[in-house]
Amino acid sequence: MPDITAAEVILAGALASRADNDDPIDLAVLGGLDEEKDLHGYTVTHFQPFDPVHKRTEATVTDSQGTTFKVSKGAPQVILALVEDTATNKPAVDTAVNDFAARGFRSLGVARADGDSDWRFLGVLPLFDPPREDAKTTIATAKAMGVSVKMVTGDAIAIAKETAGKVGLGTNILDAAGLGEVKKKETTAVAESIETADGFAQVFPEHKYHIIDVLQQRGHIVGMTGDGVNDAPALKKADCGIAVSGATDAARAAAAIVLLTPGLSVIIDAIKESRRIFQRMNSYAMYRIAETLRVLLFVTLAILAFNFYPVTAIMIVMLALLNDGAILSIAYDNVRYKMKPEAWNMRLVLGIATVLGVVGPIAAFGLFYLGDRVFDLGRPQLQTMMYLMLSVAGHLTIFLTRTRGPFWSIRPARILLLAVLGTQAIATLIAVYGLFMTPLGWGWAAFVWGYALTWALASDRIKLLAYRILDPTPKSAGQETGTPAAADGSTSGKVAATSNPAAFHADTDPGDPVYHDNADCPYGIEIKDNHNDHPGTDHRRHCDWCAHHDQPTAVQR
Repeated sequence: MPDITAAEVILAGALASRADNDDPIDLAVLGGLDEEKDLHGYTVTHFQPFDPVHKRTEATVTDSQGTTFKVSKGAPQVILALVEDTATNKPAVDTAVNDFAARGFRSLGVARADGDSDWRFLGVLPLFDPPREDAKTTIATAKAMGVSVKMVTGDAIAIAKETAGKVGLGTNILDAAGLGEVKKKETTAVAESIETADGFAQVFPEHKYHIIDVLQQRGHIVGMTGDGVNDAPALKKADCGIAVSGATDAARAAAAIVLLTPGLSVIIDAIKESRRIFQRMNSYAMYRIAETLRVLLFVTLAILAFNFYPVTAIMIVMLALLNDGAILSIAYDNVRYKMKPEAWNMRLVLGIATVLGVVGPIAAFGLFYLGDRVFDLGRPQLQTMMYLMLSVAGHLTIFLTRTRGPFWSIRPARILLLAVLGTQAIATLIAVYGLFMTPLGWGWAAFVWGYALTWALASDRIKLLAYRILDPTPKSAGQETGTPAAADGSTSGKVAATSNPAAFHADTDPGDPVYHDNADCPYGIEIKDNHNDHPGTDHRRHCDWCAHHDQPTAVQR
């Protein structure tokens, strides 16, 4: 205000701060004093710390003359509401806040009340609180992965818009005060505005819960970050509550994920890992359904049609034990996560599993016919042959269900490969030497392996055909083969990619080897920053982010 100096505003703000709280804002205000001795002669007799509801601190102070007064600092709109002459001060305060916001500064209002008199607005303190360096990249990566990011802050709208612009969010920032009654159902118009907003300013804790509730009613899966006690209800309400580093015990207890390091970039890693887990769950469900159909159909039809039990009870037990030992390793398999949110497609899962589950008995009956009618094996030895066939063919099915493309399109994890080879070595030894069954011999065991491998290759082709029928998602030739397609839709993009001087790759992504060629790609930027880039495509597939965004350009960092 005109009759108040900057030093007096800083002193009042410092008196309304406490270093013992280790609050970043309090420490910043105390650091604004010219000298620490400026506080000498003042005694704070009562201090009310900041809380998200009142959004201000307040201190009762006695000076060296014995005069008692109160000081308060907090959100400018809150401090304005505290003073009597709000209408008089508001234009000047708004101008100062907007001016600071345009230069990237947050604002704090400071007020003072002498004795029992009314509060008097002293001035506005600017605070430089820049976003974390990784914030813009984190948000860009989240958007590229199909995650809509909304900022929720207690700051004024001008500051919120400035911050949103810096981190790559839009500037459609809503004032939370205009959201309506948080305990009532929102109108369609307000709900749509919440859904399309880039962020919310001047937010109170109850608004966070309300925003999440509205978004969930609109059919969205909502995640939220928070750190305070007042964030706990919203963290619990969210589909995925995330307590940030340094969060209170209440926030940690309500959250589904607790971050142990500062920053939000680790959330991207969580999204990637969750999508990898989903892919593994999808593979497991498909395999389990297909294998169950294979065994049940073959055994049941063999009993009904030929009055013959193709496997004994002990064989079924050993099949189950060896299968369980191998499929546990699916949890560690190499998979490619998608650049869009995952959702269960049970029609596709059941369709592919059914196709493989029907092809399996056909192959088994083919071997049964050869052993019984062509090779004239005895029934006990034929049972051993069918046991080995069901075991080997079943485990080979794991390699078919784990990829949408050909089974070799994604290299299996070493642990999966070792688990399958190990369990099948045991199954083969059991069949060859006749543990709990009639010995089969090495010759017939080799024949069963060759027969099963042949059918596995044929089944992989049938699987690809089933995918084209059940999920005919249009893809360019480049996307199918992991190389960019040319503008005319031809596959000449492979040649262009090989000679593209902007293309580079890294050796840090063996699970999903890709190359990048877009200057704005968040993955490419991270690789460049860490100096892990190597020129060329190295015959890798095109990065999904680069393929779906602007024309390839060289990344210069």
